[in-house]
Amino acid sequence: MERLAIEGGKPLIGSVRVHGAKNAALPILAASVMAKGESVIHDVPDLQDIRVMEEILRSLGARVFRRGSTVTVDPTPIHSTEVPDELMRQMRSSIFLMGPLLSRFGSVRVSKPGGCTIGSRPIDLHTKGLTAMGADIRESHGYLFCQANRLKGTSIYLDIPSVGATENILMAASLANGTTMIGNAAREPEIVDLATYLNKMGAKITGAGEDTIYVEGVAELTPTEHTIIPDRIVTGTLLVAAAVTNGNILLENVNPSHLGVVLTKLRETGVEIELGRDIMTVKSSNPLTAVDRIQTSYYPGFPTDLQAPFMAMLTVAKGTSIVSETVFEERFKHVSELRRMGARIKVDLRTAFIEGVPELTAASVEATDLRAGAALVIAGLAANGTTCVENTHHIDRGYERIEDVLSSLGARIHRIQD
Repeated sequence: MERLAIEGGKPLIGSVRVHGAKNAALPILAASVMAKGESVIHDVPDLQDIRVMEEILRSLGARVFRRGSTVTVDPTPIHSTEVPDELMRQMRSSIFLMGPLLSRFGSVRVSKPGGCTIGSRPIDLHTKGLTAMGADIRESHGYLFCQANRLKGTSIYLDIPSVGATENILMAASLANGTTMIGNAAREPEIVDLATYLNKMGAKITGAGEDTIYVEGVAELTPTEHTIIPDRIVTGTLLVAAAVTNGNILLENVNPSHLGVVLTKLRETGVEIELGRDIMTVKSSNPLTAVDRIQTSYYPGFPTDLQAPFMAMLTVAKGTSIVSETVFEERFKHVSELRRMGARIKVDLRTAFIEGVPELTAASVEATDLRAGAALVIAGLAANGTTCVENTHHIDRGYERIEDVLSSLGARIHRIQD
């Protein structure tokens, strides 16, 4: 068991490079099995979820090598399309392998995926899309057995703009016979990055980043080299951490265009932000001010993954802020832990009312999921005293060596192993 000990009250000052986006790297690693040969992928973060994906690929027979942040995948020796249950259950994103393995090899067996327990995240949109393309999918004893000779292009409309379903269908359609239209598609930057990678391999995808995507299937894909986009959620987390500590930091390897509404809401709190092409400076020297309302939504709306970190910041903003969670129904688990630190938060169904307090008090708190863990780290940076955050394995799923990054900016934080 590991925990983070954080001595609060230290402003974050300095510069840091943001690592590649976990939510882009995972589907791109999955897509690498569709090529006939060795692909090289740069700026792949060294995270627990990424390690699981790498191990899944190895278990199928692929050769996977990592040198620093560069991962090389050669799917040539793949001998199995059955994803091991013990690995599948560790990470929800393992479901991304359904489309690539089915379209390339004609069959796949997976179990129900794991991941953060933040509410209902059914995979029916994935299976519905693949079935519409001709896949035969059967469920038995917790496993999904999928088969198809060659998938066929078709028109698919998603009931909600699911990121995972959009990506799975996008990958599967790239090797299908004919043209696939994905309506009400998710528009996240990570989807655009996946489409860019697939197009480099020879796919014919247009419309990624819009609500309708067209994929003209091709006979085969060839290996390529690609660099993952910066992680916008890590960027947002560091911006909030600087704001809550009255810090002044320079973030490198960022894409400001991916954070439009996030930057707007940060500026409403009184934070100063300067933008460059791939850099960003944030300075906070005055007391933070509450924001009228934050409502999570699908991109380009406010990202649900930054709801918890923002709430941690708003606990010490003057006035009352309102935060509504519309994407997941169980994403306020961090509220009880923030209250242990003196936060004044009332919850009515899926809306939280945060009355800012002058100061948080250090406490021993427990991370219940990835972004809740990040929120508690932020609260610890702002609190008076030393905060201990338990269950750091959740945080490690999305933030690469978070204690080293924050320490480099002047935070007093270290990891304790029992």
